[in-house]
Amino acid sequence: MEIIKQLTLITVLLAGMTNSVKADIDPNQQIVVAGNNKFALELYGKLENQQDNLFLSPYSISTALAMTYAGARGQTEKQMAEALCFAPVQNEQFHKVFGEIIKQLNASGEKGGYELVVANALWGQKGYKFLPDYLTLVRENYGGNLQQVNFATQAEEARKTINAWVESKTKDKIKELIKPGILDPTTELVLTNAIYFKGKWATPFKPERTQDSPFVLLDGQKVNVPTMNQKDKFGYMETNDIQLLEMPYVNNDLSMVILLPKKADGVKDLEKGLTSNVIASWMAQLRKQEVQVFIPRFKMTSEFELARVLGAMGMPDAFSRNADFSGMTGNRDLFISNVLHKAYVDVNEEGTEAAAATAVVMKRISIGEPPPVFRADHSFIFLIRDNQTDSILFLGRVENPVSKDN
Repeated sequence: MEIIKQLTLITVLLAGMTNSVKADIDPNQQIVVAGNNKFALELYGKLENQQDNLFLSPYSISTALAMTYAGARGQTEKQMAEALCFAPVQNEQFHKVFGEIIKQLNASGEKGGYELVVANALWGQKGYKFLPDYLTLVRENYGGNLQQVNFATQAEEARKTINAWVESKTKDKIKELIKPGILDPTTELVLTNAIYFKGKWATPFKPERTQDSPFVLLDGQKVNVPTMNQKDKFGYMETNDIQLLEMPYVNNDLSMVILLPKKADGVKDLEKGLTSNVIASWMAQLRKQEVQVFIPRFKMTSEFELARVLGAMGMPDAFSRNADFSGMTGNRDLFISNVLHKAYVDVNEEGTEAAAATAVVMKRISIGEPPPVFRADHSFIFLIRDNQTDSILFLGRVENPVSKDN
């Protein structure tokens, strides 16, 4: 269903947009949050054309790549900063501020009003030498300790170990983040982030009021879906084209924000003009008022391989032999082979449960290009030529090597 296309701009992630303009927040944090939110919408814009529902955690992706960015140098560092919209502050200061945001999110989740956990880890090949300064930076700012595994001879066991960590940190909601075959003996480092959220609505829906109601798909067809409803005071604004609703969770620290086009098929037009600045402007216009709310229950899981998308967004060197992650090892011997992301969300009468995880897989750059493979396992043309005169003496085509003429 296209339901999440209209509800997807939820999130614990968009809640940060209101925080980014509060006067009591450190200015450097405002810059980092604004950059992360800009990247969130730019990445969404690259993924919006995929079919059916869409859900992701740009914050998880930014965090995993921020740990990777900490080891980038030269042109790779510049490209990553621009593509990921990382703050134009000194590298070391950037990671300190990013780490403070993580600590604040985890501290908020420990208050008891809701669950919110952000966890990071590094998984490095046993015996592979990483620079102490890099490991210290990631540990102190991101809480990412280095765990040693054996990709060289036990890649499958390492994959299961990393996936088990992800499952544990996301309350078993994100399984099989790394699929079989992704890790191999050339893998030297995997950087992982996991985020888990579970919160109750400040004003819950009553289950007995939920009933099947029609939902209009983009092609005009209708399907019946369980639809929650209630009337209460919420943050609300509207323009000629959209309605915007903010529904807080307990403690009002986090909210779900829903952008609903007034036309049943208007979500594509809405997406075209969607930027972090536009959303921030709309959020500033919210006013608390009584609203009759109808929202379908939904649950979904999405997953992505983001290497190609991120490369196209302006950081191609990180995924190539030109990569410079010498800040990790002292040498230009690593590149990013995969950026894997998986996200889960369940929205119901009680509240919302959401989880996501990101893995950045780094492999060593081989010395020299691998030899090309020439496998003549389909029809081909061949010739016999005289090398002195370049004369073609014979010319033919093979369609079936085992023919009746043999």
